[in-house]
Amino acid sequence: MEQEFTFGGEVVWRATPEQMEHSRLKQFMNAHEIATFDELLGRSNKDIGWFWEAVLKDLQVEFYEPYSQVVDVSGGMPWARWCVGGKLNAVHNALDKWMNTLSERRAALIWEGEGGETRALSYRDLYQEVNRVANALRALGLRKGDAIGLFMPMIPEVAVALLATAKIGAVVLPLFSGYGAGAVITRLSDAGAKALFTADGFPRRGHTVNMKTVADEAMAACPSVEHCIVVRRAGIDVRMQTPRDHWYDELIREQSVEAAPERTAAEDTLMIIYTSGTTGRPKGAVHTHVGFPVKATQDMVHGLDLRAGDIFWWMTDIGWVMGPLLVITSLYTGATMFMYDGAPDYPGPERVWAMIERHGVTLFGLSPTFVRSIMKFGAGPARAHSLASLRAFGSTGEPWNPTPWLWLFEEVGQKRLPIINYSGGTEIAGGILMGNWLTPLKPASFAGPIAGMAADVVDAEGRSVRGAVGELVIRQPWIGMTRGFWNDAERYLQTYWARIPDVWVHGDWAAVDEDGLWYILGRSDDVIKVAGKRLGPAEVESALVKSGSVVESAAIGIPDEVKGEAVVCFAILRPDVTPSDRLKGELRGLVSDELGKPMAPKEIFFVGDLPRTRNAKIMRRIIRAVYLGREPGDVSSLENPAAVEEIRRAIRT
Repeated sequence: MEQEFTFGGEVVWRATPEQMEHSRLKQFMNAHEIATFDELLGRSNKDIGWFWEAVLKDLQVEFYEPYSQVVDVSGGMPWARWCVGGKLNAVHNALDKWMNTLSERRAALIWEGEGGETRALSYRDLYQEVNRVANALRALGLRKGDAIGLFMPMIPEVAVALLATAKIGAVVLPLFSGYGAGAVITRLSDAGAKALFTADGFPRRGHTVNMKTVADEAMAACPSVEHCIVVRRAGIDVRMQTPRDHWYDELIREQSVEAAPERTAAEDTLMIIYTSGTTGRPKGAVHTHVGFPVKATQDMVHGLDLRAGDIFWWMTDIGWVMGPLLVITSLYTGATMFMYDGAPDYPGPERVWAMIERHGVTLFGLSPTFVRSIMKFGAGPARAHSLASLRAFGSTGEPWNPTPWLWLFEEVGQKRLPIINYSGGTEIAGGILMGNWLTPLKPASFAGPIAGMAADVVDAEGRSVRGAVGELVIRQPWIGMTRGFWNDAERYLQTYWARIPDVWVHGDWAAVDEDGLWYILGRSDDVIKVAGKRLGPAEVESALVKSGSVVESAAIGIPDEVKGEAVVCFAILRPDVTPSDRLKGELRGLVSDELGKPMAPKEIFFVGDLPRTRNAKIMRRIIRAVYLGREPGDVSSLENPAAVEEIRRAIRT
């Protein structure tokens, strides 16, 4: 029996008629004589060839050689091929085509470091820097198809390195800047990387993190890496190994500011970006020169309304899919990317809002975890700065609880700024579901599928369901879908395509309410089944956060002889709240009142932190494994591995 869906609430935001008409989504619909968003979804699902060709034209994607066919599914839906026979280069469309136009003088990148230092590069500046690096890579003997790792902080050179790698037809391999050597080794080895970009180090909270030491340890175990290019970021002494290591500034100093792009096929590999699995080694999602840029840019244009002249900031790391997305989509639309290399609350909780005011950021992407972490400071730090430049918040990384969503919307955004919710994944090249400027908002909601994503919510038999929790699936291929997992085609098929024939099963629980708004309720492998009823962790966590005592929490299911599974919660309390058995009883009562007595937590543990990835996803499967005394599996993507031991201590005490 499907669980009745009760998540949602009242509509809290609608775009004005002027905002709707001005949006790029509405302009796209008008160009194709489409009256409603639902009509657009229907047409994009029915005729995927028409839709993606319309997107290519709308984004003004330029080809060196035209394609003969938009999409070819003769090899089966999991292996759809796009823009067959076409040749283009992602960097031509990001940079080269803007040269000798008025756009070349516009800012392409604005950067601020943790210490307050700033840099800005125009489109012309960035073009020339990318060309210098591209020429340097070619001079080192690097060529089309070679994998090049990016193990770097969020500095301008990481965007340059990404673009230069793609320009010569090499394969971009983004790596989280906080990885230990083991995680870097796994990814460099799997991709057979020939080169690595890194930095000497970077500042964090007033201290210096030595990156080169980690890179050296990793390269010692990866003999395929022939060259390491090191950016002077922290100004610290590091060991340079001749002839492998090169200082970035010295390597490019004499290089020409002109470089021709490699004329890559549309389906040539642009990037391998790794995502951690529940078990086993990380999965290398393969993305192409036509797939990732077009899908990611369409998302930001149709959902967030990204356009030329915007100053676009998504708090991210290059190793998370939102890092490459920030770089590529900003440049594809003629916008300006903003990067910050530092802790978001250093030296104080006003840092993010001060930067938005200082640099005139217009679109700001964050995670629900960030919002939950700053709520304890109140809205004062945000209100002390003008957010007049902002048009919207973007949000991804983790399902929302309504309480922090409403706090951001009402207290920070003053009910003026929509929160454009965005959910998909590394393998998607962006989003499946998203908000937009045409559809009203309820707390934590999505407008629905992004056009071109034939998404549905289904029951265990694959039948569409509404008003109930089900599996999120996709019924048609799309231009940005991963072209499999690197060196592991069978794992790709088993992960997404094995359960329902010709249907991508994404692994998220989702629901659609009576008004047609969509919700993500967490990973389906996180689901808790109490007495035959499915329970999304977000529902329990929302009830706990609503108490006012809990800042953040994680709910897991553990075996129970009577109910099948019982709920166990790990909660982070507000700094001014004292842990006690009485408080545990009150919290159990709140969950019971909200969700019913069978759903009341069997146990509640108070902790100081929860294991999470850099992109702010709480790793409930790791928490559950630790609670049950099992091996936690791949933990290389954790930002805070010490939190795993904290979970162990909480269980023992």
